[in-house]
Amino acid sequence: VQLQASGGGLVQAGDSLKLSCVVSGGRVNQLSMGWFRQTPGKEREFVAVNSRTGGMRHYTDSVQGRFTVSRDHTKNTAYLQMNGLKPEDAAVYYCAATTTWSRLREKSTYNYWGQGTLVTVSS
Repeated sequence: VQLQASGGGLVQAGDSLKLSCVVSGGRVNQLSMGWFRQTPGKEREFVAVNSRTGGMRHYTDSVQGRFTVSRDHTKNTAYLQMNGLKPEDAAVYYCAATTTWSRLREKSTYNYWGQGTLVTVSS
């Protein structure tokens, strides 16, 4: 399975961005699709996940109500819609995939990672 993330960019606080993660070599509806982010000098942290069943969506507290995960099986793509962006959301965002549906907040659970896409938020 290979993942290709895109959609990052430079935005102002309060703006929106939609990140995409195209899946190849696998089916997005058979994978739990997670999103993580990382800033320099910090650990990669969990942001959100859409479980492989599609029925469970989890978010870290700081993005709850602002970010939404989704998937489109016709495009074999997962998405992270980010609204109301804040300067503290600035990071490199990674999509990740796993065939499991447990421990989805832990980065060690994920077998496959995209290359990352940079999100910059100006105040």
